[in-house]
Amino acid sequence: MYLNSPTKGQLTFDQMMSDMMRYITGLPSSSYRIIIGTDSQVVKGSTHFISAVIVHRLGKGARYYYRKKTHRKIKSLRQKIFFETALSLELGGLVAKKFAEFGCEDLKVEIHIDAGTHGETKELIREVVGMVTGSGFRARIKPDAYGASSVADRHTK
Repeated sequence: MYLNSPTKGQLTFDQMMSDMMRYITGLPSSSYRIIIGTDSQVVKGSTHFISAVIVHRLGKGARYYYRKKTHRKIKSLRQKIFFETALSLELGGLVAKKFAEFGCEDLKVEIHIDAGTHGETKELIREVVGMVTGSGFRARIKPDAYGASSVADRHTK
């Protein structure tokens, strides 16, 4: 699996994890949030899914990586939100497992879901939040889900 970094270019998953660990250990006195979010956009008959991995050094900036997956056109909003959440959970599981291997279990991964209490997605919140919390992650929805609604969204266009 490859991910892209705006500053480092294309990286393998292990290279991304090493870069994240260097960033975190570079200023160990800071607090960090590890955020994963996915957004999608229909482009020319197919759906592009962008999953972002963000390392937020609280009060001192962030670093992020993203991967793009293309899928056949998904018309159903429900199916799209569930697929976005599943992609975030898949990536979240890999990141959390790697943190455990590094002895950094205290770095908790949170999943940002591209759904909110306003609009069509409000009917899906309970189900997708249940998916995320049932998988052992903290769930965030809009307007607090900037991992999906801002960072991933930037690369869907």
